[in-house]
Amino acid sequence: MTEGRLVIGNKRYSSWSLRGWLAVQLAALDVTEVVIPLQEGPSAAVAAATPAGLMPYLEHRGARVWESLAICEYCAELAPGLWPVDPVLRAHARSIAAEMHAGFRGLRQAMPMNLGREFPGGGRTPEALADITRIEAIWREGRALTGGPFLGGAEFGLVDAMYAPVATRFLTWQPELAADTLDYVAAVRAHPLMQRWYVEALAEPEAWLLRKYESPPGALG
Repeated sequence: MTEGRLVIGNKRYSSWSLRGWLAVQLAALDVTEVVIPLQEGPSAAVAAATPAGLMPYLEHRGARVWESLAICEYCAELAPGLWPVDPVLRAHARSIAAEMHAGFRGLRQAMPMNLGREFPGGGRTPEALADITRIEAIWREGRALTGGPFLGGAEFGLVDAMYAPVATRFLTWQPELAADTLDYVAAVRAHPLMQRWYVEALAEPEAWLLRKYESPPGALG
């Protein structure tokens, strides 16, 4: 018997679910994975299954945790080392993770996550491009501080989990990016957990496909 459950949306589209799932996997929590497919509008199933009506949602050993960043912190308590050990680097990692959690609305709206499609050249609103400029600066500084290849150092950690959906967006929408940004995207994509997520996302039923993600407003062609 497992020690709880993790409720997530379908892997093709759900960026916040990816963050929570990565944290749980990095901490090696023994939980049952429950996938509730996203819908075009509000979901009664999600509302019934989670306290805030949002995913991801973690139940583990009696704890009830929602919001991706809270799930990250819970996992870090059980598996020390998912944040950088050095307190200065840890503070920096937490700061940029929180910035990701709270910001970049322009990018989110213009370039939604879809692991099964490519929309090169699309979604390039002024707000999205401004967000990309800031994200590139964050990634460049983080890797310089820690020596990379990841934002917290040599190993993929929670700060990378928070930015992993951005890497998938860059692969889907293919904005113009600096060489070091593309290098980080490749490192994230090559991680075994990301490889697994992609495989499982692309194996989801066709009935789960949603028009708003398959034919988003900003797509070209």
